[in-house]
Amino acid sequence: MDALQARQRWLSVLAHAASRDLEPLWQALKLQPEYEVLRAAETGLTRLQARIGGKGGRFILGDMTVTRAVIRLADGTCGYSYHAGRDKPHAERCALIDALLQQPTHHARLQDALITPLAALREARLRQRAGEVASSKVDFFTLVRGDN
Repeated sequence: MDALQARQRWLSVLAHAASRDLEPLWQALKLQPEYEVLRAAETGLTRLQARIGGKGGRFILGDMTVTRAVIRLADGTCGYSYHAGRDKPHAERCALIDALLQQPTHHARLQDALITPLAALREARLRQRAGEVASSKVDFFTLVRGDN
């Protein structure tokens, strides 16, 4: 996995992480790096588009609330964050984690203590949800009648 794909993965994990899951893991690390806020956490709307059948014509599915933040560490490394919802402290924390993950001194520790457990938690929730959906699946079939 190259550096770009690795960063995309951890940004995805952070974007999908709930604040209630991330906060205790972050607090346990006891990191307090110096940083400045380049773009204060702000909340806005983004328009969601979808396609009919996944390949057909586009249509507007609706709007979604998104919060974003950008920070810069003392050494100049920038961290970015986008996540669904309105939790501004969570967005700033995720941007800080993104910046720290780009540094070799913190990367392995943050991967082990934050990204791996959050990714496992998300996978478990997705499996649980898939099981709930599968249990309510209905198979339809048609009986063919004769021509009589």
